[in-house]
Amino acid sequence: MALRKCICLALLLCISLVRPANMQDRQNTFVPAPEPFTLTEGSSFSASNASDTPRKSVIRKETIQSDVEEALEIIGKNYPAAVNKEALTDSAITSMLKALDPHSNYYNPSEFEDLISEQESEYSGTGSSIAGFERNGRIETFVISTFPDSPAARAGLRFADRIIAVNGKNVTSESPDAIRDLIRGKRGTTARVTVERAKSGLFEMVEMKRERVHEPAVPKGFILKDKIGYIEISNGFSNATFNELEIALADLHRQGMTSLVLDIRGNGGGILEQAIRVAEKFLPAGSTIVSQRGRYSNDSRIWKAGKARYESLPMVLLVDENTASASEVLAGALQDNDRALIVGEKTFGKGLVQSVLNLPDGAGLTLTAARYYTPTGRSIQRNYADTGLYDYFHHRQIAEVGTSVYAAKTLTNRIVYGGNGITPDDMSTKPLLSDDKMPLLDPIFFFAREILNEDGMGISSIRQKIIFGEQVVDPNLKKRFSQFAAGKADWSKMLPSLSQDDEFVRSMLTYYLQMGTFGLESANRAKIESDPQVAQAVRILPRSALLAAEADKTRSTPRKEKSSLSLVLNEQR
Repeated sequence: MALRKCICLALLLCISLVRPANMQDRQNTFVPAPEPFTLTEGSSFSASNASDTPRKSVIRKETIQSDVEEALEIIGKNYPAAVNKEALTDSAITSMLKALDPHSNYYNPSEFEDLISEQESEYSGTGSSIAGFERNGRIETFVISTFPDSPAARAGLRFADRIIAVNGKNVTSESPDAIRDLIRGKRGTTARVTVERAKSGLFEMVEMKRERVHEPAVPKGFILKDKIGYIEISNGFSNATFNELEIALADLHRQGMTSLVLDIRGNGGGILEQAIRVAEKFLPAGSTIVSQRGRYSNDSRIWKAGKARYESLPMVLLVDENTASASEVLAGALQDNDRALIVGEKTFGKGLVQSVLNLPDGAGLTLTAARYYTPTGRSIQRNYADTGLYDYFHHRQIAEVGTSVYAAKTLTNRIVYGGNGITPDDMSTKPLLSDDKMPLLDPIFFFAREILNEDGMGISSIRQKIIFGEQVVDPNLKKRFSQFAAGKADWSKMLPSLSQDDEFVRSMLTYYLQMGTFGLESANRAKIESDPQVAQAVRILPRSALLAAEADKTRSTPRKEKSSLSLVLNEQR
């Protein structure tokens, strides 16, 4: 507690002496709290510890502790409502770290435990995925899928079962996140979950002994067509990522893979060393992967590739605006070495490395220790000095997306830009799930739930259509869906949107029907196979192969001088 009090007062001193450019009026700025169960957007963690170089403090520890204790006492006595002193201290530490940069974070003991679990790609629970859908003005929580051979799968939980109670507590008014927290727990303990079966409507209580549940670091890997492999790394870079990638690559190689689409869209970062090992898998020996520069010498280093097995495999990398941090290191390494073309949208733009630090009470910090740079010397980090935290994470200005600060030349003298994320070689936008489309998911889900469990249609009929390649959502089914939505007061007003977004309705209804019939993996595969960005990646694979071949030729020819980083005006682009 003493350490936390010291940190708290340091915040007060920091605010009184200087107001950072990136800190806006607290009354007008919403500061998002870091999510305890996921790697936050732009997370990247170094396996190395922070520098042990001592720094002399100009403030006496006893003075800090005394002032913080006095401040907490005054607040407790004079504030018009009851206050939680621990929450105040946590908030002070978090605010102090945010005064440094957007990516340094404080985690209380529970959050820190979950953070470490995320890095291990494991958690203790039942292995079920749940989601909330709204009807009659209420959010209800349903089982979406279960992991193979998990407690939830063995207990017989199925798609669209509604969760009623957990360990005897009625949860019909609880949020999906709160229900998830109740279902998770210590390994070896029992979770008793009461569900309303989607098929019969009857209530049934199932008992599940919680286990260590592994969340795949590489959730998807299969052959698309024409021996083109597809691998997705979307759940961040955990300690399991490289090993799972090796398994996926070996499996696709046995199936005759001759080229690869590697998808890191939505990958918000994780363990830097894991991203480096993934890059090393595809780069020629001796290629620079990334450099890291910190305040002290032991925080600075350069990573180079060793021997790679797949250095000649034609490949394309898929990215989007949520590709961040360690994922951008991978993208920058492949782009600067002309190893693969990048397809998608401009990445997030986070080039800061955090060290994970333990605090005595079980809490922890992720503290920025260094910046990293691509092989050509580009910084990935975009400017955050004049941007509020909410805007930084959620509302990037359109003008900023096209803005870069640095220009550099790749191995084959292609010009690439830095200072604002990684700009794809082939810009391809994905269909957005816009605010006006979000409400449509509710009637689509409930209709799919009804269709899958009715006597006439049902899972067996849907299964037959999918197996024989027939159109699952035909005109008759779409007509029935419109009638279904029209019969509900909350959804009848959506009918104009339903007719305007016919393709979206067809796609999502097919997705839920496939999920309920064959499971999440099958549904996701079908979704990927109809993804326009994936299709674009497949189209430019030949171009990417030619680029890599040109780079190999250039690499074998002695170069007189190395291209250096240069500032360029935006209007010259």
